Amino acid sequence: MKLFSALYARVMQWSRHRHAPWYLGGMSFAESSFFPIPPDVMLAPMCLANPHKAWNFAFITTVTSVLGGLLGYAIGAFAFEAIAPWLQEQPRYWNGYQSALEWFATWGVLAVFVAGFSPIPYKVFTVAAGVLSMSMLPFVLASLVGRGARFFLVAGLMRWGGARMEAQLHKYVDRLGWATVGLIAVGAVIYALR
Repeated sequence: MKLFSALYARVMQWSRHRHAPWYLGGMSFAESSFFPIPPDVMLAPMCLANPHKAWNFAFITTVTSVLGGLLGYAIGAFAFEAIAPWLQEQPRYWNGYQSALEWFATWGVLAVFVAGFSPIPYKVFTVAAGVLSMSMLPFVLASLVGRGARFFLVAGLMRWGGARMEAQLHKYVDRLGWATVGLIAVGAVIYALR
């Protein structure tokens, strides 16, 4: 069944849309403070579809992500009491928040850099930085470096792969998609049996 190739074709079509950079910026901004899906899922296909604009897309993603991080910081600084009950009901985010506090106690501003670059939820660290009233300049600089390194790496890899990579992905996307579904199912079964 060619479910994933049709989805892949649609995503590539969306990534070439004239408003796609605006959507990318909005998604990147939201992800840094409250939205659960990372902007890489939009950045990568946009860079594949338009390799000559990859650096521009990485720049948009980085800047809007840091601006969204400032919103997360403001949420932590001024509205944490309002969201704390909800966070406590969400074990993933509450545990992440507690870990972020520990990371800040151990590594200080380097925690923002690591969260900005890695798949760790950056939004949790932006809120925690606001709660702890971290100095704004180090927070912004660590965010710019961490987020920029991540997004420019993604853009660079997609730009390097370009049309060849897009053609290969299109050719094997159904196999890769079903393999991913299979791995998730196996992981869920193993998790359930534990």
